Amino acid sequence: MKIPKIIKYGISILIILVVGIYISNRLAEPNFDSDKWKNWTETESEMSLRWDMMRSLGKNHELKGMNKAKIIELLGTPDSELKSTFTYYLGYSKRGINQGYLDIVFDENGIVVDYSVTDT
Repeated sequence: MKIPKIIKYGISILIILVVGIYISNRLAEPNFDSDKWKNWTETESEMSLRWDMMRSLGKNHELKGMNKAKIIELLGTPDSELKSTFTYYLGYSKRGINQGYLDIVFDENGIVVDYSVTDT
């Protein structure tokens, strides 16, 4: 059975569009910038800046093993703090009205043992 040319071209164009959108989103992803992270305020134009920097943060900074002072130096004062967990608000995740949070968990010596990103 022979596939009509219009379908072949349509599939090719669709693949090119999907790959192009994926690549443009990856290129638009900002690098982690400690000063921008610490001074971020949630505005309409930068609503998801922290969220967008998360991939770069994880790739370029090994959070596990850092102490609380180093985390504060890198990320600033947490938005909320429990005895063993710092939480940073990430803003909107670009998935509807979902918001993100970075939770950093410390051991009894104040060393990062785990971290997670929550999309609520």
